[in-house]
Amino acid sequence: MGTTDSLAGYLRARARWRLDRVQARDGGWNARCALALLDAAAYAEALPGDDPLIEALREAGCFGPHGCGDFAPDEESAKIIDSWHDGEPWELLAAITAAGRPGGLTAPC
Repeated sequence: MGTTDSLAGYLRARARWRLDRVQARDGGWNARCALALLDAAAYAEALPGDDPLIEALREAGCFGPHGCGDFAPDEESAKIIDSWHDGEPWELLAAITAAGRPGGLTAPC
């Protein structure tokens, strides 16, 4: 499994988790989060493995210490993913990268 497939699979799994949550009066929060994550998964899956966003995630250690494992975000990145509900897919990937790096990261040029 490639890096983009691994990332997309993780995002889809978190979207399914959101869809399975039942919370009274959530105002559609879980549905919005799930849709945003599904959008991000489709976006990530379409990226080439050498895309700068994927490379940044690799450098931030999101694919293991050598950059060749499955997508495994740290705790802070996982919190960002689990609460993502608004924004462009590339913004989510940049936020994950920033959480995994000391000093953060700005939006790609």
